[in-house]
Amino acid sequence: MRSMASSSSNKGIAAIVGVGPKLGRTIARKFAHEGYTVAILARDLGRLSRFADEIAREEKSQVFAIRIDCSDSRSVREAFEGVLSLGFVEVLVYNAYQPAVHRQPTNFTNIPADSFEKSLAVSSVGAFLCAQQVLPGMVERGKGTILFTGCSASLNGIAGFSELCKNFLYQEITLFKSLYIYIYIIPQLLVYLPPKYRLWKVCLESPITMFSQ
Repeated sequence: MRSMASSSSNKGIAAIVGVGPKLGRTIARKFAHEGYTVAILARDLGRLSRFADEIAREEKSQVFAIRIDCSDSRSVREAFEGVLSLGFVEVLVYNAYQPAVHRQPTNFTNIPADSFEKSLAVSSVGAFLCAQQVLPGMVERGKGTILFTGCSASLNGIAGFSELCKNFLYQEITLFKSLYIYIYIIPQLLVYLPPKYRLWKVCLESPITMFSQ
């Protein structure tokens, strides 16, 4: 973890979980550009630190790299102790996932149990654990946004890809909407649309100005 200090931004913290060289880094860069202090989290701290230095330099913002293993509740708790030491988490983006063992559609009865468990541990349980860390602060302040990324199979299901389902997260969406805490599941399909329709343009209900048209 990089040297931690309090956030100098009045927009709060944007915590991006599951930052790799593509979507995660792009999301982190966008929040940094919009003036947020950004905490980026992933398992590979060395690579993560390089991303943090690059984004901080290019966007002239505070970016902190924090190691996390989303399948380990202790690691999640310790990682978010670091995140919360920076200040209030305004936005959580959960972009971590465990790739399916089989790239091609697989018969439900042929999916190895350990593969399914690993997928749940990262893609679903990890999302649950991270949300638990930030929701109390969001409820206390009466605002906040949580974004879960994923492929379209995580919402509607696709034959042969049972490992990817995140439908249980709809319960959180319903529960916290009345508290002005906005939770969205963003199918990764949206990321490949033309730029003006990309991820940061689809959440029109959010109080965060970066998501407005």
